[in-house]
Amino acid sequence: DPPPPPLPKKQLQRAESLPEPGPSHRCRGDPEPRAGSVLYSIPPARRHEEGAPPRDSPSWGPKKPLTKSQSLGEPLARSSPQRAPSASLKELTFGTADGELGQLLESPAGVCGVILGCQEAALARLSAHMQEELVGPEERQQLLEAELAGKRWAALAVPDPRPCCQSGDAWYFRVGFTFEHRQLQLAAKVPKPCCSSLGVQSSLGTHCSIQRLLGRFTDRLPRELVLPGIPGKQSQGPAGEEPARPVLQVLLCAEVPQQTLADFVKGSRALHRTSPGHYERLGCLLLLQLCMGLEHLRGQNVAQGDLCAENLLLVQCPSPPQSQQGQKEPLGLSLPRLLISSFFKVQEKQRPCSSSQEQDWTLGLAAPSPPAAAELSVGRLIYQILHVDILLENILGFRSKRLPEIPSLSIYSAGLKRLATLLLHRDPHRRVSIEQARGILQVLLWGPRQELFARSSRSLALLRSWLEVKRALLLLRFAENSAGAGVSPGLEEWLCCQYFQGVTEHTLDQLTQVLY
Repeated sequence: DPPPPPLPKKQLQRAESLPEPGPSHRCRGDPEPRAGSVLYSIPPARRHEEGAPPRDSPSWGPKKPLTKSQSLGEPLARSSPQRAPSASLKELTFGTADGELGQLLESPAGVCGVILGCQEAALARLSAHMQEELVGPEERQQLLEAELAGKRWAALAVPDPRPCCQSGDAWYFRVGFTFEHRQLQLAAKVPKPCCSSLGVQSSLGTHCSIQRLLGRFTDRLPRELVLPGIPGKQSQGPAGEEPARPVLQVLLCAEVPQQTLADFVKGSRALHRTSPGHYERLGCLLLLQLCMGLEHLRGQNVAQGDLCAENLLLVQCPSPPQSQQGQKEPLGLSLPRLLISSFFKVQEKQRPCSSSQEQDWTLGLAAPSPPAAAELSVGRLIYQILHVDILLENILGFRSKRLPEIPSLSIYSAGLKRLATLLLHRDPHRRVSIEQARGILQVLLWGPRQELFARSSRSLALLRSWLEVKRALLLLRFAENSAGAGVSPGLEEWLCCQYFQGVTEHTLDQLTQVLY
């Protein structure tokens, strides 16, 4: 008789090779029966000891854990050793053929690795989709830039002759422009004298926290527009003649600012008193956007021109669909986008630390925001957002060694106080960087909180398990919101996705050590 076909033989081998249920069959992140352990995960090196007898170790065996602490400023790498190859998981969907799915399930990563890899790939796709909703498709922005080339005031509709917003370095007018049979709302930015950063701003690329430049032109100011200190249409020269209108440089920007951060802080004292938790969470989210924008600028060797609340713009996020409007917060409680709008090119390396720490601390706070002073400026902004007076003449005095006290009004107060202290430290070597400040704000907003370590000491295994569970719960939350209430994700959801998409347990270990 001919030999039996290979298929039954292969099925028999698979059935015989199935291990008995035991610890080696556990998904990483499942709790192990040991006292006082929460979300305990088995380290890869111990799997053969606690499970079925090991087979011959193949060449794709688990790699050793990282031994070198990763810098918070370095790109965040995936550190879990049992993850499936990310390249094969990016295209994996519910409709993937079972044959291809079976090959993945037989991979060294196993079921848990495939699930974890799919979660990371899904977060990356969601994050990219939400970012496109916030800033617009890149191709459409490029078409709009080409359409605006050569256009001047005559091609723009100006519904209000008064500026919609005035920052420390520019006036902003709301203008309309017809594009693809639609009336778009843009902002015409008129820089104040000696405040233009056009050459730098036109080469910054797209970022959610950076003002997007669409076009520019030089033209006389229309008669109907009124700028403080510049004669308007009501002013007349000798013999009833109208004065000559100035020729000004104008920048066309994609986002129309509502107010500056300084205006927001000034008008939110009552909200801070009545809803301190909500207001201080908004403050954390605004500071997080600022830090992300500063990171983007530093990557392009560009610095914020004058890092103060008067030069940071706030833009209302796109309105939700009609069915969702009743579920959103009122305007005063909603999260706006924060935009950095003035820049200068860094000509030299970061200023070295002064031999006198007192002098370095004083110069850093008093200077108009050199690259090395961004941390100090963000520290001052924390106090301003929390409505705590921090006058330069008080904190710069050599007799004053302590920073003003920040009252504890919510669960965010202590963390913001800790962050401000680290950013304003007199010793430059002990200050946290903008990258570390961004990570601390993310931990304050989305965890892990200190109570996680109440029953188990902080460890990479615990942080890895927490991270995997939170990623799964975040995706479930998106799915439930979409299927149930039909709520579209917004700016805060995008910021949350950015955090869980890239953070690792090694970074969390460093951040929680600094914060707690």
